[in-house]
Amino acid sequence: MLADISFVVGGARSGKSRLAEGLAMGSGLTRRYIATAQAWDDEMRDRIARHRADRGAGWITVEAPLDLAAALAGAREGEVVLIDCATLWLSNHLLAEHDLESETSTFLSALAACPAPVVVVSNEVGWGIVPENALARAFRDAQGRLNQQIAARAGLVVGVMAGLPMVLKGQLPPWM
Repeated sequence: MLADISFVVGGARSGKSRLAEGLAMGSGLTRRYIATAQAWDDEMRDRIARHRADRGAGWITVEAPLDLAAALAGAREGEVVLIDCATLWLSNHLLAEHDLESETSTFLSALAACPAPVVVVSNEVGWGIVPENALARAFRDAQGRLNQQIAARAGLVVGVMAGLPMVLKGQLPPWM
């Protein structure tokens, strides 16, 4: 059985998306993928296409670079929702100069109200050096706060490093 909220966090290219997809696929539920990336350039378009190809068929894809609450409201019982990823969602709001506290509150409320189990993917960005500019520091701080808030609500929290899961809270389902 999948937790109501599962949180998969790790560094870039750590294997967190692959693990999150495995959680969703093993659930046996209809899979809904909420994508937060925006294709601003060719490299990002290629990255999105590669991610979609790696994921394979059988997913309902919803593009939600900003409005995760509406995307979560579209989920139904009998589905599992994978949000990939909270980091890009937060970046989109930060760059649009939106009120991060308000957006985060709206997202967390929608997460709690979602009728389907949700797997949230996010980056751990706090292990590096202190960024040299104010925007990067604001992002790092906001990402750390967001990750803590999601983790506090999640029944399962898994850190991923070098492709290996480290259960921080809860228990991996038997299919993992």
